[in-house]
Amino acid sequence: MRNRCQSTSDIRRHVTTWGLPVKISSVKAVPASAQNRNFVFVKIETDEGIVGWGEATSGPLAVATMVDEFGRVITGKDPMEIEKHWQTLYHYFHVRGGVVQMSAISGIEIALWDIKGQALGAPVYELLGGKVRDRIWTYGRWDGPTVEKSVQNAMNHIEKGLTALKGDPFEHRGIFIDHASEELALEKLRAVREAVGPEIELFVEVHGRLCPSDAIRVGNRMEEYRPFFFEEPVPPQNLDALERVADRINIPISTGERLLTKYDFADLLPRHAVDLIQPDIMYAGGILETKKIAAMAEAHYVGIQPHNCYGPFSTLAALHLDTCTPNFLIQEGGIHPWMPDAVIGDFPVQTDGYFGIPPGPGLGCAMDEKWLAANPWDENAKPWVHRQGNNPSRQDIDWS
Repeated sequence: MRNRCQSTSDIRRHVTTWGLPVKISSVKAVPASAQNRNFVFVKIETDEGIVGWGEATSGPLAVATMVDEFGRVITGKDPMEIEKHWQTLYHYFHVRGGVVQMSAISGIEIALWDIKGQALGAPVYELLGGKVRDRIWTYGRWDGPTVEKSVQNAMNHIEKGLTALKGDPFEHRGIFIDHASEELALEKLRAVREAVGPEIELFVEVHGRLCPSDAIRVGNRMEEYRPFFFEEPVPPQNLDALERVADRINIPISTGERLLTKYDFADLLPRHAVDLIQPDIMYAGGILETKKIAAMAEAHYVGIQPHNCYGPFSTLAALHLDTCTPNFLIQEGGIHPWMPDAVIGDFPVQTDGYFGIPPGPGLGCAMDEKWLAANPWDENAKPWVHRQGNNPSRQDIDWS
């Protein structure tokens, strides 16, 4: 396995050279593509040779422009002052927030943590309180366009050692599910439960496509198959609707992948409408902001599972957070076979349903710039959207 280019002792010498702090010399977005999907990575260089990597993938290429614009704001500054830079960038515009701005801030923040960890010779999780676990539970998929494909997908993932699976069995259009689609979704879940047995945990993903009354009916019908959680049953904009569903079904509810920063979660958590939150580190605000969100959830007895359907640095950031977060439950994503090939360093891989503790110092890996050059942004790649249609969001993704 290839190692990062500088030793920890070299980096420590850089930080203290002549008693002067290291400075940010450049911030650059690096768009790339893999498996017909596009990604935005963030590279931050310093005047002493420390290079940090982050990720800001959320869909639009506009995020790359925002990363470069924000980068000019912090160039020449001390990369160790992460909270200060976060506050500067978050308040930079009078109209703030939104997925483009937050993705850019998050990608920069992740890269700054990578720099800080390298400078101090420690994994990021050590800087956030130290580990509270020695392995990180993860899951595969059980969905497919047909009942048979759903069962096959589930069994394929179990053969790889996974003990939990998530699936979106819905194929309908709009928020009012038709009878045939509802019956097919129930039949997929029933068949998968029968095939995998009672010990495998099954999660049901809805992608916010049901109206409250349909979510209540479908959730109650699915209860006999013991879903571990019912994810985003209604569109995420209306928390009153989510609370209505939570009050009328008996299976745990999760949501949060489309909420931004602690301010959105401050509205959600006091309602006691969810058992699990799923903030995405790349547009919730980065590693420390998500750690703050997790602490808010802990005070409400709510677990956390970072949303992660993107690239290797989204995965690494999530794994460092998982390692040091007491109310962490399970981690999404990160099991794509191309990811270890795209980085330099010991990228964690899934074994028997768990990731190992991520490496260090910093995030523990760097993007392979030869891989980036060979895999540029693809204008014809599929957008990061949950498409309508038959098993809209997962049937075309290789989840191996």
